[in-house]
Amino acid sequence: MSISKKERLLLLAGMATTIAVASLVMHAVTGRTSATTGQAPTVAVKTGPAPKTPWGEPDLQGIWSRDVDVPLERPAKYANQEFFSDAERAELDRQIADIVGRDSTESRRAPGTERDVNTEFSQEAFTVHLPVGRRTSLIVDPPDGRIPRLTPEAQKARDALRAFQLALLQPTAACKENHPGCLGGKYGPVSPRRNETPPRYVGGTGAGINRADGPEDRGLNERCLGGALPDFGSFVGGFSRIVQAPGEISIFYDMGPGLGGFRNIPITTAPHLPATVRQWWGDSRGRWEGNTLIVDVTNFSPKSDFQGAHENLHLVERWTRLDAYTIEYAVTIDDPTTWTRSWTVKQELKKQSDAANRIYYEPRCHEGNYGLTALLQGARVTERAFAEGRGPDPATMCTTIAGCGGFVRGGFADQGPDADPFRSPPPRVP
Repeated sequence: MSISKKERLLLLAGMATTIAVASLVMHAVTGRTSATTGQAPTVAVKTGPAPKTPWGEPDLQGIWSRDVDVPLERPAKYANQEFFSDAERAELDRQIADIVGRDSTESRRAPGTERDVNTEFSQEAFTVHLPVGRRTSLIVDPPDGRIPRLTPEAQKARDALRAFQLALLQPTAACKENHPGCLGGKYGPVSPRRNETPPRYVGGTGAGINRADGPEDRGLNERCLGGALPDFGSFVGGFSRIVQAPGEISIFYDMGPGLGGFRNIPITTAPHLPATVRQWWGDSRGRWEGNTLIVDVTNFSPKSDFQGAHENLHLVERWTRLDAYTIEYAVTIDDPTTWTRSWTVKQELKKQSDAANRIYYEPRCHEGNYGLTALLQGARVTERAFAEGRGPDPATMCTTIAGCGGFVRGGFADQGPDADPFRSPPPRVP
């Protein structure tokens, strides 16, 4: 079979891209541990004084990202342990590198199935992992490193949405084959609830419902609205770029492929906006206390979603430049309508090279991206085909990532020996 010159060029370009991605993944995976000692890699510690701006404020400017992997919540296995030992870190590095480095795709997702298709993007496109950090959780308060219990009202609202999600999932393979995405549900006929309005606005990463009547049925990532405050850089390669001016700080958040946005923080004693004015990332007010920037954030939109908190979310952030290469970010998170108490997260961010990161700072998710439009159009085509007796009932097809394939970090299985060692089973489902 002969191919044209254009086809040969496209083939070579595809091969080059594949090799480059494979090299990146293997470097990220194999670079986690030493092949000879099995110990966690040694990272050179850079030091230097924390700089000041020309107008005398602590200088937070630069491109900042995490350089270690720390789970948000403490895994159950380390319930009373705040820090990993060096031996534990080395073993976790070895275990993770082994899981994501071997070819066990078929044991995780049967090729060609709905699960395989639904998780291909999240599982395989970002199989890159950082070395394990010293702390067993980003949460430093409560002392157990866990998100506080939900209030009865918040639990009731979460249960209502979950029941609706499961009702739409019940005629699909996810429930028939007892996949983790159907945890708490059971296999059955098409639910009469399929045409109902969801009990509340569908927000949260991957928290869509198994329907595509309109954009609001889909998860926020599919709608290019992914990313919430506070942000802990869960996407490997994500970063924050901070730019300062007298009386103002601007942060660009890169929260995923094409997802992110700009945030402006005025340094002011002025009060927050009126409570009637609500914003996706809230209303920020900053002030300096010594070398620490303290930012108070309120006025979130009811459609905003951080771990189930919406318009009553209140954040107090603390940004402290510890030295020339490190910012400590701490945030106290409070919503008395969602959790029984406030909780605090602490994270260190490392400065990246400005020269090596000259990129175009603009969320690109909707630039030429017709995915959501095509998804909705495809749903209408499937419905017409079923009505004409030419295809399956769309209600029996699993089309939401969180329900149909689980939503786990890339390269891991949902459960079993290939599961994420940081995840306390069973997996949480929004």
